[in-house]
Amino acid sequence: MLVINKLLKVAIEASIEAGEAIMNVYETAFNIESKEDNSPLTEADKKANSIINNHLSELTIPIISEENKQVPFSIRKNWDACWIVDPVDGTKEFIKRNGEFTVNIALVTKGVPQLGVIYVPDSKTLYFADVKENIGFKAQLASHKASIADVLNNCEVLNPKSSELGYTRVVGSRSHMNQETLDFVETLKAKGKEIEIVSKGSSLKFCLIAEGNADVYPRYAPTMEWDTAAGHAICKAVGIDVISLKTNEALLYNKENLLNPWFLIANY
Repeated sequence: MLVINKLLKVAIEASIEAGEAIMNVYETAFNIESKEDNSPLTEADKKANSIINNHLSELTIPIISEENKQVPFSIRKNWDACWIVDPVDGTKEFIKRNGEFTVNIALVTKGVPQLGVIYVPDSKTLYFADVKENIGFKAQLASHKASIADVLNNCEVLNPKSSELGYTRVVGSRSHMNQETLDFVETLKAKGKEIEIVSKGSSLKFCLIAEGNADVYPRYAPTMEWDTAAGHAICKAVGIDVISLKTNEALLYNKENLLNPWFLIANY
């Protein structure tokens, strides 16, 4: 049986347990609150965050989570490593009840993603990766009660082969398609490329690239570090980096400003 990093094991267990709690809320007439930035918040976000924090806090590595009070950069800048967490990535998709929401957990050292877990509670699909080992996996679980042994016995290696379909599959956001993205598509068309738009919500867009079901994801809209760190780790582990359109280098994490620049993921 596959043997994985202890920290990755804990993150996987946290994501699956959080996913079960999320689905318990999903199946009810849940209330929707608004945070200070007017983004939506549900009981699922709160419960998942509590579960994940309980698991990760035992490892004595600090945590940056969308739903935690943010630690000042004067303290964070001294961290060699930290977890970056989004308990429910795609809360808008959760509210729409379209299933395209995820649990995101990443471990970052010196600003660079090392481990990544993305769990899709609605379909019980799990993605996880270890950048140091240069390998990522996908597992289809039978239940939210699945053990680590179940996960490791049912996973397949992610293999993001570039498209041989004769056209380029461009990932577009389910909620954030904008003019800059449309302009990017037109640029590809001007180079003679046939284009297919693939729409997905949340960090599932990273998963499409990592498993070879899409070729390029241009992001010309705001994201926070917790939106991208886990997906970045999964893509990076299979040889595809997430490139800042501001610096033309890989995105970095635990920055003073947790807002990401625009970025591009490409595998063509």
